[in-house]
Amino acid sequence: MKDTELFDAIVVGSGITGGWAAKELTEKGLKTLVLEAGRPIVPEQDYVEHVPAWEMKFRGLRDRQRQFEDQPIQSTCYACDEWSAKFFVSDKEHPYITDPDKPFRWIRGRQVGGRSITWGRQSYRWSDLDFEANLREGIGIDWPIRYADIAPWYDHVEEFVGISGEALGLPQLPDSKFLPPMRLTCAENVVREAMAKHFGGERVLTIGRAAILTRDHGERAACHYCGPCERGCITRSYFSSINATLPAAEKTGRMTLRPFSVVHSVIFDAKTRRAGGVRVIDAKTRSAVEFRAKVVFLCASALESVRILLNSSTTEFPNGLGNSSGELGHNLMDHIKAGGASGTIPGNEDRTVSGRRPNGIYVPRFRNVKSRHPEFLRGYGFQGGGHREGWERGILQPGFGADFKKSLRRDGPWKFTFYGYGECLPNHDNFVELDKEKVDAWGIPVLKIHCQWRENEYALRKDMSIAAAEMLAAAGAREIEPFIDDDPPGFSIHEMGTARMGRDPKTSVLNAFNQAHDVKNLFITDGGAMTSSSCVNPSLTYMALTARACDHAVQQMKKGEL
Repeated sequence: MKDTELFDAIVVGSGITGGWAAKELTEKGLKTLVLEAGRPIVPEQDYVEHVPAWEMKFRGLRDRQRQFEDQPIQSTCYACDEWSAKFFVSDKEHPYITDPDKPFRWIRGRQVGGRSITWGRQSYRWSDLDFEANLREGIGIDWPIRYADIAPWYDHVEEFVGISGEALGLPQLPDSKFLPPMRLTCAENVVREAMAKHFGGERVLTIGRAAILTRDHGERAACHYCGPCERGCITRSYFSSINATLPAAEKTGRMTLRPFSVVHSVIFDAKTRRAGGVRVIDAKTRSAVEFRAKVVFLCASALESVRILLNSSTTEFPNGLGNSSGELGHNLMDHIKAGGASGTIPGNEDRTVSGRRPNGIYVPRFRNVKSRHPEFLRGYGFQGGGHREGWERGILQPGFGADFKKSLRRDGPWKFTFYGYGECLPNHDNFVELDKEKVDAWGIPVLKIHCQWRENEYALRKDMSIAAAEMLAAAGAREIEPFIDDDPPGFSIHEMGTARMGRDPKTSVLNAFNQAHDVKNLFITDGGAMTSSSCVNPSLTYMALTARACDHAVQQMKKGEL
């Protein structure tokens, strides 16, 4: 591939949104270059979901010394274990700066497929309760779109991805185009029935809506419930860009995928006021190279894309490309979590489970839906589930000898946990900037992240714990243990908001089609585009926005406007 070759489009990043941009643009006829900072992935070698612990060097207990030295931040994520640590970056090579008293846990994956290999796969539509919240409450700025604008694109994405779940008819959580739902455990059914009985229909328990196939779909096979999805999926049963969108783009013959390509900055042509392409540092040779295209899509993640733009400053844009509003890098959000409760559900000792269901339950938002809560704005949903304790309970259970070992062969009691995820309000003072001194392994300035939870987020977390305990009590649970953990921002791995959409170029970076106000052929379709955070997992919305933006870009190109 010659660096003088002109592409129709450049896509930066090969994860969830980058894969969708590659698929949509190539299928619409564009010769597209996809740039990935990390290495290629060979599923037959890299996917290890079927490798048992006894075949691992450290028997599944991790190389703790190496992770302590090389991945002290990444290894705090449950998925960064002995099997899957290779799907997470080296913190030594990818440093960042935070304020000493304001930690931010930035979990990253640099390889073809990005974090779509390890994501949690929970997939929910937003509603107008979310899109209208800022306007209704006078917080931040108004979204430039409503549910009706994105609904057809949710349809489009879901038909390709395959979302399993059940329809509920709730206005705050619109139904998707569903594959058959996974089944609840008997303990989950007990809690579900108790909630329906005691909370007047306000609180509803359902199976999680997941991008995991429950029947064969397209060229991908139904899930066989092996369980550890974060290690890969050789049957392609869960959605990732490697499993689905990148192969679709490759089939067109119009995609060029270039791994080991660390994007340094976007090239800006002051005469045309257009992006001319991108500057790249080859990750293996450290040589610099440039690639040219008619349109550029940044899909590198909310923080990586904004880092590229901040590093693309020009005379016209001294504070970052496309930053005439001054909002680039600001309004960083994540979901506040770690509030909930667990307990023991009595009964059903004659029932057990078969296989390892790669999904849990979901309780849609019920706060500030029909009536105003006096202590906080917005709301939260619960994930979690019920399971029987197995032999591992012996780690905490006292005992010794043959009788003790025999007791561990029998399943323990049913346990249930509610784990909350709450909305973070947009705030200009949660922001990122380039550090003036520190650089990463490729000589690119690193981010300095300023982000903290505030009063409303803490109030949500507290109420999560109270409400979770209430629901367990209603189900007759014993040994109920409410909890409020102190997880910092970033650890939900739902970072968003750093290049927000809006109607007014003076207060936003992007327009309603994810198109930069200041640079018309530049699009950002990852989490950076979000104007508020909702309380549901955002990836499905990222995908729908990406497909919609690609359609708009191609239409504009056909009209000669890009």
